Amino acid sequence: MKRVIVGLSGGVDSSVAAYLLKEQGYEVIGLFMKNWHDDSVTISDECPWLEDSNDAMLVADKLGIPFQTVDLSAQYKERIVDYMFNEYEKGRTPNPDVLCNREIKFDVFMDIAMELGADYVATGHYCRKDTITKDGKEIHKLLAGVDANKDQSYFLCQLSQIQLAKALFPIGELTKPEVREIAKAQDLITAEKKDSQGLCFIGKVRLPDFLQQQLKPKEGVIVEVPDSFKTYGEAIPEFNSKEHELAFMAKKPEYSISDGKIVGQHQGAHYFTKGQRKGLAVGGTKEPLFVIETDVEDNVIYTGQGKNHPGLLRNVLFVSNEELHWIREDLALQEGETMNVVARIRYRQPLENAMLYKVDSGLYVEFENKQSAITEGQFVAWYVNNELLGSGVIS
Repeated sequence: MKRVIVGLSGGVDSSVAAYLLKEQGYEVIGLFMKNWHDDSVTISDECPWLEDSNDAMLVADKLGIPFQTVDLSAQYKERIVDYMFNEYEKGRTPNPDVLCNREIKFDVFMDIAMELGADYVATGHYCRKDTITKDGKEIHKLLAGVDANKDQSYFLCQLSQIQLAKALFPIGELTKPEVREIAKAQDLITAEKKDSQGLCFIGKVRLPDFLQQQLKPKEGVIVEVPDSFKTYGEAIPEFNSKEHELAFMAKKPEYSISDGKIVGQHQGAHYFTKGQRKGLAVGGTKEPLFVIETDVEDNVIYTGQGKNHPGLLRNVLFVSNEELHWIREDLALQEGETMNVVARIRYRQPLENAMLYKVDSGLYVEFENKQSAITEGQFVAWYVNNELLGSGVIS
């Protein structure tokens, strides 16, 4: 009998995942990961991880499976929290959920599972895995979940073949309502529980408060850049190669304070991210202001009016070789090669048509339509026919 360790988070998805595996005849063990605990920044006095671990325990009890809690706070702090502070300090916007899967759930946690003699690790992600044989070798495919509203393949875009080989996603074939139905029918305490929001495992934390602990406030100015800014209207030069054209299109405009008017103050450019609208506290504009650029060196936030401000829209981005990752290593592009894909630059975004171009130093992604707020530090992920082939950090 194959042994599976399920990451029970205290939510409905992982509860149903555990139930389904048991039904399929696996030997199932539930493990709750305690990853973060810091009372100074949680929003309310409720203690989410205690409540969650309690719910996870009750589910395990109901299903009659062994259960234990593992404390991964130290690894979590080192691999996720410190990394986040570091990225924000550099003026990039990290995605802790993607990292959490790569570094914690399918690495530290997976190691623990293997020490417990597990054959697989399972999670409650809405995605699917398929295995094919090619040239006599097993290759694992990461497929989008059946529920288009809930597809979470994006969060797993950094997994490797080795990690996928040992992963199971029992609810990938189901929709969220079906998952809730199963939980109800099995009388699981998590059946009606709301989906958790907020940072992966950090619980209910306000991001700025969280960042403020490490990144000191530093007063600076908010500049509003008009949509008539000179760079936006510049004629596109003639290029002697596609690569030069892509490099030109991927370059973001450079701003200085004299390019707009000062409309307010902020407490630190590193607390803001591109595309952000809330928290600027500047009134009196015809359309709301959006952050179009943050300059952490000079501590300036550049903003523009309205969500169609040209400072927000670009259609080419670049991923350097160091930050380029192929789940399907067998399909990785070689220099000079291109690939038609659909891609997204954030979790809830609908997939958009794009073309990949591999160059010596990395990979360009050219979207058919302009994308809003392409943000350094976030992940771009590309798909062909529902299969996530690869991803990279936007540079």
